[in-house]
Amino acid sequence: MKYIVILFLVINSLFAVTIKDISNVVGIRDNQLIGYGLVVGLAGTGDKSQFTMQSLQNLLRNSYIKIPTSSIKSKNIAAVMVTADLPPFSRQGDKIKVKISAIGDAKSIDHGELLLTQLKAVDGQVYALAQGSIISDAKNSTTGFIYDGGTIENEVDYSLINENSVTLSLFKNDAKQAYEVENKINNHFGKKLATATDTRTVEVKKPQNTSIVKFISDIQAIELTSDFKKKIIIDMQRESIIAGADIRIDPVTVATNKFTIRIKKFPDENSWEDPKANPGQDIGDNVKLNNKPIAVDIDNTLLNSKNTPTVSDLVRAMKVMKLPMTEIIDTIKMIKELGALNVEVEIRG
Repeated sequence: MKYIVILFLVINSLFAVTIKDISNVVGIRDNQLIGYGLVVGLAGTGDKSQFTMQSLQNLLRNSYIKIPTSSIKSKNIAAVMVTADLPPFSRQGDKIKVKISAIGDAKSIDHGELLLTQLKAVDGQVYALAQGSIISDAKNSTTGFIYDGGTIENEVDYSLINENSVTLSLFKNDAKQAYEVENKINNHFGKKLATATDTRTVEVKKPQNTSIVKFISDIQAIELTSDFKKKIIIDMQRESIIAGADIRIDPVTVATNKFTIRIKKFPDENSWEDPKANPGQDIGDNVKLNNKPIAVDIDNTLLNSKNTPTVSDLVRAMKVMKLPMTEIIDTIKMIKELGALNVEVEIRG
């Protein structure tokens, strides 16, 4: 089966992004958590390592059950490390996703039950508890996730209410970008509030009679017209793509044994015509099934527009053609490698 997608575009090298797209507010960040736990209920795919047996013995001892480790021979348990990210301003009772990884010789932890596990930060304090049924990674059965498997127990002590300024940390170390952010903020508020202290850091003073939350919201919404990169997030576990609606694709051709993608530039924007109105164009004829032309709904399958095709356009076209998400993800990665996407691609396991 062979598909061909043709996306026509008019090049536009500059596009608007906001300050939120290219910076963080210093102090507002995730914190990493880690814990050691046991997974039970495995169907003979666990491990028999000594520390696993010792951990189970300690657990049973806490329940007033005394048993020597030499008598524990079950392969239905596994020792694991549990990790998670604690989002900023998390509150008690909030749920977070936790990742579980076997540390012994277990063959699989899929559908195992993680027993109650403490998750600590680098300061040694417990910030969350994790427990639940594990869904293993499709490509690695010794790692897995529990979505909403962690519960926040303690909060990070950080407040914005008394702050009179904010510090922006740019993702990219670039003097030109730092100067533009400083200039845009000062022009937006009509006064000297922002100062670029180095090529990545911009200090911004809060005006009086303005709440700090509104102030940050106003700053992050300021638009920039420059070569700042946007981001595409590819979640391999969920087989999903998260991208903004206006991430444009430059001319490129990607050919595989299942489909071909050609993104071209119009020779003359004013000469564009509706392919349905001009049967002489071969756009529809380029889509073939088993080397034979097939009828194609051009409006839905082939995106022909005066506007620049975006990542969301490409994903929609490939989904209409019923290509699997793995093919779509691989295509996005290939287009990025070819230099036709001026964005940062973040791949999550």
